Amino acid sequence: MRKKFTLLLLLLVGFCASAQTINVKGVVKDAKTGDPLPGVSIIIKGTVVGTETDFDGLYSLSKVEKGATLVFNYLGYAKKEVAVNKETINVSLDESAESLDEIIVVGYGKQKRKDVTGSVSIVGEETLDVLKPIDATTALQGTTSGVAVNLSSGAPGAKVNILIRGVSSNTNNQPLTIVDGYEGDLNSINPNDIESITVLKDAQAAIYGIKGANGVVLVTTKIGKKNKQATVKYDTYAAFQQTTKRLDYLNATEYALVLNEAYAASGQTLPFNNVSQLGFGTDWQDQLFNDAMLTNHNISLSGGGENFRYFVSASRTEQDGIVAKEKSNFIRNNIKLNLAVDINEKLNFSIIANYFTSASQGFDGSLLFNGLNYAPTFGLAENDTNNFLGIEVVNPLSLLQNTYGENNGNGIEGNFKLEYKPFEGLNVVSRVGYKIYNEKQRSFTPIQEYGSSKVYNKTQSSVYQFKATSTRVNWETFATYEKTFAENHNTSFTAGTSVQNDLFDGIYATGFDVPNNSYEFADISLTNSQSEQRSLNTGNGDIRLTSLFGRVQYDYKGKYLLSGLIRRDGASVFAKDKRVDSFWSVTSGWKVSDENFLKDSETISFLKLRASYGTLGNLVGDNLYRSLLDGEGEYVLDGSLVDGSAQGGLPNPLATWETAEKLDIGLDINLFDDKLSIVADYFEETRKDLLIENFPVSGLLGSGAPGGANPTVNAGTSKNTGGELAINYKAISKDDFTVNFGYNVTYVKNEVTDVLDGAFVEGGGFAIGNLAPSRMEIGQPIGYFLGLVTDGIFQTQAEVNAHPSQDGLGATNTAPGDIRYKDMNEDGVINFEDRVNIGNPQADFYMGFNISAKYKNWDFTSYLYAELGKDMVRNFERFLPNVNKPAYYLDRWTGAGTSNSVPRLTNDATNNKLFSDFFVEDASFLRMQNIQIGYNFAPELLEKVGLAKLRLYTSINNLFTLTEYTGYDPTVNDGAIGAGIDSGNYPSAKQFLLGLNVTF
Repeated sequence: MRKKFTLLLLLLVGFCASAQTINVKGVVKDAKTGDPLPGVSIIIKGTVVGTETDFDGLYSLSKVEKGATLVFNYLGYAKKEVAVNKETINVSLDESAESLDEIIVVGYGKQKRKDVTGSVSIVGEETLDVLKPIDATTALQGTTSGVAVNLSSGAPGAKVNILIRGVSSNTNNQPLTIVDGYEGDLNSINPNDIESITVLKDAQAAIYGIKGANGVVLVTTKIGKKNKQATVKYDTYAAFQQTTKRLDYLNATEYALVLNEAYAASGQTLPFNNVSQLGFGTDWQDQLFNDAMLTNHNISLSGGGENFRYFVSASRTEQDGIVAKEKSNFIRNNIKLNLAVDINEKLNFSIIANYFTSASQGFDGSLLFNGLNYAPTFGLAENDTNNFLGIEVVNPLSLLQNTYGENNGNGIEGNFKLEYKPFEGLNVVSRVGYKIYNEKQRSFTPIQEYGSSKVYNKTQSSVYQFKATSTRVNWETFATYEKTFAENHNTSFTAGTSVQNDLFDGIYATGFDVPNNSYEFADISLTNSQSEQRSLNTGNGDIRLTSLFGRVQYDYKGKYLLSGLIRRDGASVFAKDKRVDSFWSVTSGWKVSDENFLKDSETISFLKLRASYGTLGNLVGDNLYRSLLDGEGEYVLDGSLVDGSAQGGLPNPLATWETAEKLDIGLDINLFDDKLSIVADYFEETRKDLLIENFPVSGLLGSGAPGGANPTVNAGTSKNTGGELAINYKAISKDDFTVNFGYNVTYVKNEVTDVLDGAFVEGGGFAIGNLAPSRMEIGQPIGYFLGLVTDGIFQTQAEVNAHPSQDGLGATNTAPGDIRYKDMNEDGVINFEDRVNIGNPQADFYMGFNISAKYKNWDFTSYLYAELGKDMVRNFERFLPNVNKPAYYLDRWTGAGTSNSVPRLTNDATNNKLFSDFFVEDASFLRMQNIQIGYNFAPELLEKVGLAKLRLYTSINNLFTLTEYTGYDPTVNDGAIGAGIDSGNYPSAKQFLLGLNVTF
């Protein structure tokens, strides 16, 4: 009986066990893209039983116990565990942030992020998707520590400037940009094609030698994955654009009252007798600014098979300008191909090609300047025919009507690469990079008359045309060998060579007397061929570089890291004995968190100390050792005086490139199970051999002749010091709700430490008749503002009499209501020797702050950017008696005690218009760079209509800017010496976007 009972019990248990197992199936997809993931490992937790997903991401498991846990694991994605409670279990895997951060491009190779001993910043595809930049360069603004991004103008297609750890050179501070291994530019790439942007900021960039001193921007574009079915993505957005600001200027009534007061103060007849009838008059800013559209379309196809991967895309961007959109626009088209093929197990071939075209229209930068200064009492079509406003100010609408110009370009860039792995550990790469760019410009100046003796008047029509072809070819071959010795000694050796040739060929021509005075006939071939003014010039260039480089990387047990590299470069642009030099760097790191005393820490997840030091070059200057016949000369031939050419600028056979010495000490730390990550750096850079143009030499050398110039000399040294801090915090990490915060701040201080013979360099311009406002000299930052220091307004004649004389500044009739200047050198008189540092156009601090959140199908992101401690010069005022004026003149001095900041109004000659801190403003700002909300439709719903992903979003770029600066845009900045001088710069636009992302 007992045996029967036991048998029955065993059968019952077996039946119950059988009843509690189910067959499980499902599909595994990428949580972000909705693409199926082939090769995902699925294991029943606690067992060795499992399977993998097929090509379509499908899997199935038989007889899985109900309540068991399935573990989904895939390289580059976060591991996921799911309890078995139903037969169909579909899973979405999130990309592992840790994995994405670990593998980064560092120049001629890749490294795990945790093993990198240099200072790097990374901008990923997700950030680019949110910001929707027209030029990918702007995606670096506020998203990466150590990097500042400024516009040269807010006009469509305008150049974007990148500064990595501040201004170090008086000439070129732009970083080297490497795209998929070839030297390129960010503005020719479709941002949708970019997978990641890595910025090398310290001495590890010495692997690029003569071009690495300003930092290196490494761009990796997208390519498909092996064994992945074809995926089609379509992204589009449309944006409504408008200006962020209009300047506060006087209306017609205010303008007339102000002018009458100035005339009365000078004892002149009042220009306006009936002010009450003028009203508000014409607001010229209203006439110039307009709402404009921006549209973008992008489509791509990607995928791969057993032995190949591919990515193909096409895009079109059209942007109208927010100022005079009929003559301010930009169009760019891109076609991209990335293809990689495994010829066999050891040999791989790849090709990258980016074909692009661009077309733009623009206008003279004085358009807004004239719009601000033209009197509001004039009608829209009314020109200043009697020269009431002076010869330099004209009706901006008339000026715009007579403005014709276009720029068109097309190019192709990319590389061909062979990668060979003859045996385990050795990888040999040979690649040819190329970039061919064709550009043509045409501008037409018609016969035009604005008024008597106006500088814009043209009595003869003309056309200027320019055509040029730039070609760059670069061939690099390098090999990397990785080997582990005695289990714990990991090594990597890289050696290679690089040769590059940059060619330029251009032709420039100006013709006169265009038929019918019409843009339609504006072509050199149709102009007057007999005109003596007609000109034809050519330009050409041939720059050759050759390099050898090597790098050794070593670590012991993955804890103690050491890297050393050297590069020897030769450049054809200098004299033979000055063409070759070597650059090197050493970097080191210590993973403290791998030590036993921190291994089990519940607080510190990862801790690495690192340091780097080395030398790098900045390739500026071209053919400085040669004497060119570009000066002017007159000769006597057969008794007649004949015009000819003579030596131009004096040559300098000793000239060479700039050299940077860089030091960086850094800390990477992750806390609380990687919830909080912190990256901190201290850096120093000494930039030597700064090239200074027109350096003072003896006049006996003949540099003062017409067309002559002093030589360019390596005569300066500057030093940058600063620090960076980047913090990322995962505040909430749940399946259906995540919140992340990011913050970065950079501090940079620049100082010129030496200039040969104590000389200085001047630059920039402020109004007419003023001394140069910008300077480079010992003890000051490059490009600082040099001017007079104000000390309020003279209130009484007694104050004027008690103050040191200001006659040395030019005007001798200082009176109450005029600006009082400080005697900075305390010599008892006020003159131009009292000019001092009154501002710096480069910010002390750069900051970025971002928030990202996801809740179920909704996502939200926001980016803010700030620059603190920078100044700008208000140079959009014209100091002529009858032009319009900023509204701050409503608070002018009109008698004792009325104002201590804005001087009196008078047409008499005064010193009030001299460059001083009255015209320098704090341009610190905080900008809401982007805010975006998106909705992702449920996969279950999309499967019914054959879609893998569908996302709708709305976004606002440049929503607001908090600043005390009274000009249009505090972010517009350009150059080094002469930067920060605002003559009415074209502001960047506020953009309201509506977009769609579709994946098939």
